[in-house]
Amino acid sequence: QVQLVESGGGLVQAGGSLRLSCAASGRTFSSYAMGWFRQAPGKEREFVAAISGTGITRNYADSVKGRFTVSRDNAKNTVYLQMNSLKPEDTAVYYCAASRTSSRSPAPYDYWGQGTQVTVSS
Repeated sequence: QVQLVESGGGLVQAGGSLRLSCAASGRTFSSYAMGWFRQAPGKEREFVAAISGTGITRNYADSVKGRFTVSRDNAKNTVYLQMNSLKPEDTAVYYCAASRTSSRSPAPYDYWGQGTQVTVSS
């Protein structure tokens, strides 16, 4: 069982930055790929970024590539999402999730955090 808790969301102006954190419980954190997803009101949950258990492999949605960076610290059981050059269309609830297999689809992810709100004003 893995429990995930996100933090770091908030209100920021367009062009600003935020760093989200996701703290995980459990002793097997490094065996899980971690993903970030987001969901805006009235829209489906969409993939943002994913990172393998070792941190070597990273994938990004085209909409965030070059602006967002996913990283992890396995010693701290934490995954991060550094978000730069934020745009109003990045406004959403952001979720972290854990899976045995890295994927752009939410389906393989077994464990989810409660989400953290990110609001980007224009």
